[in-house]
Amino acid sequence: MKKYIILIAVATFLISCHNNQTKIEIENSPNILLIIADDMGKDALAGFTEGSVKPHTPNIDTIRKKGLNFTNFWTYPTCSPTRASMITGKYGYRTDVRWANQKLSESEILLQKYINDNTNNSYATAVVGKWHISGYDATINPETFGIDYYEGIFIGSVKNYYNWPLSKNGKQYNSREYTTKKFTDLASHWIQKQDKPWFMWLAYNAPHTPFHIPPDEMHKQGNLPPYKEGVDPTPYFMASIEAMDHQVGQLLNSLSKEERENTLIIFMGDNGNEPVVTQAPYASNQVKRSLYQGGINMPLFVSGKGVERKGIDNNLITSTDIFATIAEIAGVEIDEINDSKSFKSLLSEKKSIRKYQYSEMKNEKNDAWTISDGTYKLLVFANGKEEMYNLINDPYEKNNILNSVISTIEKKSKEELEIELSRIRN
Repeated sequence: MKKYIILIAVATFLISCHNNQTKIEIENSPNILLIIADDMGKDALAGFTEGSVKPHTPNIDTIRKKGLNFTNFWTYPTCSPTRASMITGKYGYRTDVRWANQKLSESEILLQKYINDNTNNSYATAVVGKWHISGYDATINPETFGIDYYEGIFIGSVKNYYNWPLSKNGKQYNSREYTTKKFTDLASHWIQKQDKPWFMWLAYNAPHTPFHIPPDEMHKQGNLPPYKEGVDPTPYFMASIEAMDHQVGQLLNSLSKEERENTLIIFMGDNGNEPVVTQAPYASNQVKRSLYQGGINMPLFVSGKGVERKGIDNNLITSTDIFATIAEIAGVEIDEINDSKSFKSLLSEKKSIRKYQYSEMKNEKNDAWTISDGTYKLLVFANGKEEMYNLINDPYEKNNILNSVISTIEKKSKEELEIELSRIRN
């Protein structure tokens, strides 16, 4: 009998230790706040030399200044494939999402479910704002993918920031609240209700068109008249970014000091600007919807919990890498999966994680892909056309070096890029 009592006591002690250890691990897990800006390239943000007109963005600037600015971050040329690559860790040709409005298969394991499948369901997960990876199939509820909570815009854009369809629980309701503020409020309210570590995917539709006037208190562009065709859209574009920045500040200020200190923040753009608001040195045909740098080389800032380095990091990062990085930050013991390489280690040490980066596009008119080793960039089109640029000497792709006889070094670099392209795509 005494032996039986001792065994029970030992078992109880071990269970208690395990539960305490699990509790400590959960308490030490950082909250993760991923903020996605829509159609906003480097020329529309402080911290980059591209563009001469910049918005007033003190809150986004603080995220950048207190952490790392990844200057060689590649996305896709349009919204849907960027988001699909991030949430699956796979290149677009694997998921068949290579252009806006294309539909991600419901069989895919998304980042939120992957995290909880591999961390004993330790994170509360939410997507607020723009979804845009289920095509036009309104029968798909993002929560069926394993996300705890979703509320936002199901498709790619709204016709009016003040009158738009809000998706929730598989149904749509009309909202007349300014989208950027509404999404911030939804994110803040959800976060306040959580009693365990959380991962908030906050996808603003700002500054995506249509051009509009945000509430006066959210921007510093002055007394703007209602936008109409023929008017310079730049101030309206900047005002939309400033309103987003204002709301980022509101969200961060809603967190307690302890919660803020335990939160890692990732801020990024999903693809380049619309041509009508593009600034030099980018050409208007080299931004959104193109594989040129203005279309896919986007802002990426990381700061907060666990970020020990500050300044510029030139590592080659792709949008697929968001998957493994966030998974590892959340406690999954992995640094590479699918087409995703974690850059979590870069938050504390200077090293190299990739030799090449890749992006692609495919729609009814165009089929193309691109690869870079950080110096040379090769674009290949399905119709046989090729372009190659030296990004060190020609960062804005004005001189296609294949238009003339290439040097031995250039030829060797092209061959190496072609070999890696073949490996990636086969």
